[in-house]
Amino acid sequence: MIITRTPFRISFVGGGSDLPAFYRMHGGSVLSTTIDKYMYISSHDYFEAGQIRTKYSKTETVNSVAELEHPILRTIMQRLGVGEGLEVSSIADVPAGTGMGSSSSFTVGTLHNLMAREGRLQEVNKAWLGEQACRVELEDLGEPIGKQDQYAAAFGGLNIIDFHANDHVTVSPIQLSAEGLFEFSSHLKLYYFGNQRSASSILKEQSQRASEVDKVQALKEMVGFVRPFADHLRSGEWEAIGHLMDENWRLKQSLASGISTQTIQDAYAAAQQAGAWGGKLLGAGGGGFLLFIAPPSQHLALDHALSPLRPFPFTLETAGSQVIFNG
Repeated sequence: MIITRTPFRISFVGGGSDLPAFYRMHGGSVLSTTIDKYMYISSHDYFEAGQIRTKYSKTETVNSVAELEHPILRTIMQRLGVGEGLEVSSIADVPAGTGMGSSSSFTVGTLHNLMAREGRLQEVNKAWLGEQACRVELEDLGEPIGKQDQYAAAFGGLNIIDFHANDHVTVSPIQLSAEGLFEFSSHLKLYYFGNQRSASSILKEQSQRASEVDKVQALKEMVGFVRPFADHLRSGEWEAIGHLMDENWRLKQSLASGISTQTIQDAYAAAQQAGAWGGKLLGAGGGGFLLFIAPPSQHLALDHALSPLRPFPFTLETAGSQVIFNG
């Protein structure tokens, strides 16, 4: 039995600039962190040596890798040459389609798990996991997504992730003291909005419109928030961070239709009236989790203002994808 644990992420500013249609022309940058909510992948020998069993939101039992319906599992197993006599299962702390990069955490965790199973961990590091996960999702499967989720899940922690025109990705950790990380975390509030959805249609439209002048300008402005955000983090200027998040959210809504709804807008306005400096909807848009930054003294007021939305407690994590059991 081998078990990997791979974190989910929340992104603060710069999201959308990780789409190839944009960063190959202009370069991209995001600032994000991973949190203590995870995707768990387990693998072990299947009782029927000539078959494969997979368990995720459904159970599949097939005779060959090519028969698997799950596209990510099928592609990874084909890439690594893993075949019959295997059972792979997944369990997640957060449902898919809620804006925390769950599909990429699944991809990274599965790659990590099966490389451990094949005895190839000496070939694996965080950069390898991020790069290979991008190849599976963007190249092999042709998903209209960006690259931030894969690298965030692989590396873990609070990072600036830069996307270069030549497809190279640089991950730069933001060094904060334990006290600074705690202070930052204590100002953040997360609420589950519901309405799980696939990000593909929104990201596809965003990618197709990435060359439009107003979209390019909006994304350039969002990328421009990344370094100031990091500076404010280091100096503990939480309200300034909130204003950057608020402006980033305003610009993000201009990138594609379906990113926001009137219900989301109403909830956002209620949070600001209750004392939030800024916030955003996680992921591509349409539903999932609303993130806010506000003085801790106003958090109870936020809970009341956003009722019946459910507060979702979390803390920041720094480890990235890990093999937590190899028996």
